[in-house]
Amino acid sequence: MSDAVSALNGKVAAGEVTVRDSGLQGMIILRGDLADKKLRSACKAVTGLAVPERGKAVVEGKSGLCWMSPDELLVLVPYEQAGEAVAKIDEALSGTHYLAENVSDARALILVEGEFGREVIAKLAPVDLHPDSFGVGDFRRTHLGQVAAAFWMVDEDTFAVICFRSVAEYTFNLLAASAKAGRVGHLV
Repeated sequence: MSDAVSALNGKVAAGEVTVRDSGLQGMIILRGDLADKKLRSACKAVTGLAVPERGKAVVEGKSGLCWMSPDELLVLVPYEQAGEAVAKIDEALSGTHYLAENVSDARALILVEGEFGREVIAKLAPVDLHPDSFGVGDFRRTHLGQVAAAFWMVDEDTFAVICFRSVAEYTFNLLAASAKAGRVGHLV
């Protein structure tokens, strides 16, 4: 069996804002009734974290939960634990209406780090990223340029961006070009 590699294989565009491949990340799409106690308990058992509110992400290290829609979460776990996590979810939710699917190898995770990282994303996404509207822990599922993506604010200077593996190179280059173009100065 060959070793798994991330879509961008460690690619980095360093500068005032650094865009870099985050490496392998376990990702599970979980669809179901987000108010269901069994589902919430399964999420807690797999990640150690509580289900977030609408439009939020709770992430600690390689584990987390991101609110994707009224009936969907993105469950983050260490890459090597994704298969086991799906099995735990399947066992915990047996007999209920749900879907849990390991999408780790179909997605890429890119970090945008730096003082004007917010502006790098704002130039590409139709989202209000002013600090009064979007802060640490906020999560959006949207587009960057012409591709589907989702992102959350990790801290004041860092965004985590998820896209499909098939467009990872394009997304990385788009983010790197936005960073290289420099500040706009409207989000201060």
